[in-house]
Amino acid sequence: MIQPSYEKTGAGRQPVYVIGHQNPDTDAICSAIGYAELLQRTTYPDAEAACCGGLNPRTRWVLEQAGLEPPKLIMDLRPTAEMICRADVVQARADETFLDVYQRMEQADIRSIPVVDDGGKVIGIASVQDLLQLLLHNVSDRLHARRVRTNLANIARTLEAHIDCGTELDVEQDFVLTVSASSEETVDMRLHQFPGRELVLVVGDRPEIHRRALEYGVRAIVLTNSAHLPAELLEVARGQGCTVISCPHDTASTTQLIRCSRRIAEAVDRGILMVGARTHIHGIRQEIQHSSQPLFPVIREETGQLTGVFSKSDLLEPPRQRLVLVDHNELSQAVPGAADANILEVIDHHRLSGNLVSREPIRFINEPVGSTSTIVARLFQMQGEKPSPAVAMCLSAGIISDTLKLTSPTTRGMDRAMLGWLAGQAGIVVDDFARDFFAAGSLLRGAPSGAILNTDRKEFTEHGWRISISQIEELGLDEFPARRDELQGALEELRREKGVDFACLIVTDIRRHFSLLLTAGSAAVVKEIDYPQLGPDLFEMDGVVSRKKQFFPFISRVLARAVREDGEG
Repeated sequence: MIQPSYEKTGAGRQPVYVIGHQNPDTDAICSAIGYAELLQRTTYPDAEAACCGGLNPRTRWVLEQAGLEPPKLIMDLRPTAEMICRADVVQARADETFLDVYQRMEQADIRSIPVVDDGGKVIGIASVQDLLQLLLHNVSDRLHARRVRTNLANIARTLEAHIDCGTELDVEQDFVLTVSASSEETVDMRLHQFPGRELVLVVGDRPEIHRRALEYGVRAIVLTNSAHLPAELLEVARGQGCTVISCPHDTASTTQLIRCSRRIAEAVDRGILMVGARTHIHGIRQEIQHSSQPLFPVIREETGQLTGVFSKSDLLEPPRQRLVLVDHNELSQAVPGAADANILEVIDHHRLSGNLVSREPIRFINEPVGSTSTIVARLFQMQGEKPSPAVAMCLSAGIISDTLKLTSPTTRGMDRAMLGWLAGQAGIVVDDFARDFFAAGSLLRGAPSGAILNTDRKEFTEHGWRISISQIEELGLDEFPARRDELQGALEELRREKGVDFACLIVTDIRRHFSLLLTAGSAAVVKEIDYPQLGPDLFEMDGVVSRKKQFFPFISRVLARAVREDGEG
């Protein structure tokens, strides 16, 4: 399954997905492919066909014949952490210095920064307040306030200094910072307050102080204003393992910058909440809102690597996926998360029902024709466009599938006209193509029972009853008796799993225009079915081939008559 990609900021926007209903049939897939091509040419260059269910064998056959890839599979559009996060993340490493990180944060105008290891995995967050503690810790303790934990390489880099000589530059330790702005006696007294191997002496061009410091064995001498030791003293320093650093700054600036050379590791808050990229935000909203954490890293579940960050304010108005719905107009049949999406258009040929609501006016086309592919073909004509041969073949298949090659009661004159026009664009002979199409996949012959029930299944709520209607089309019903009990059990299991009152499977013989109806669920509903009964929960429906035009109006009347018994539903 491919998850949709989003960009909260930057050059791109999420594509406009053109998508059919759950458990898509050939018309749902082919109309999405066709309308995406038309939108790419006219309105939305970033339109992209998608689907929210697997393809049945006949649809796969059509795409193979047309030389087209299947639409992108998207099973959930509910807003996720990846959708709301900012991908252009300013980040830091724990071994970087305060100055490096603080300047980066100032430049980006941010108050908190995620901290990652060398592999890009998040180890914590550092805030400006936490970082400042590196400079201001224990200011009431005068002796402790002199201590700076860092290494000499970081000191030199922070000071933009030249290392005249030095050893063990990358070894981190607690240094005691001493400034030689006083008399020789005072400096000497201060030096003797601490072990020489801990001392970093900041001094200008004062040879007498240089000599005293070397005699005491200080760990490092930092010379301000680009001063240097005389050659003979530099040799002494080299022999004693004293690092000598020459920097361009004055004493006050040098002292402050040395404090800024501390690594930020000590300021990193490691006990933070991190959010997986695929986490749905509605499930974490309360936890986020009650957290004192300023920033929330979003990580890849598989690797732990940082992919973005978000703050509480990003939860207020998360970005909404742009959608065009084809071959359905009910949220109950749409891809999960469609209710949170920005639905731009609806193109359909079914009845109006459900709770589809838009925030703004949208384009809504609903025509009483046999196929949504018919409507899409007509929209090509109205725009003065012609579908590519591959897309024309797909749209032809959508019409042939939904109208049973123009024999279904749902067929209209526009279906016939558009199929003829599309066949010319695709370079196909309708009779030959239709024969091969219907022969492409017998579900009864080899498909698992779950695939048979879900290949073309829709759920409805009618007269207070929740129902599921599945339909498959076969060239003959010889395979049905051997699978009847298996399908009955699977239908009952599906009814319980989906929590519906009544579930049924329509098995249609395309050649005879005849269907079998297998049922499961409410005895009150089954009792009202007045088609000839062939056995327990099995009926024959001669002449019934259309779920939309024939069976649904019938079952709606049945549900209106059925009396709900205690415990049902």
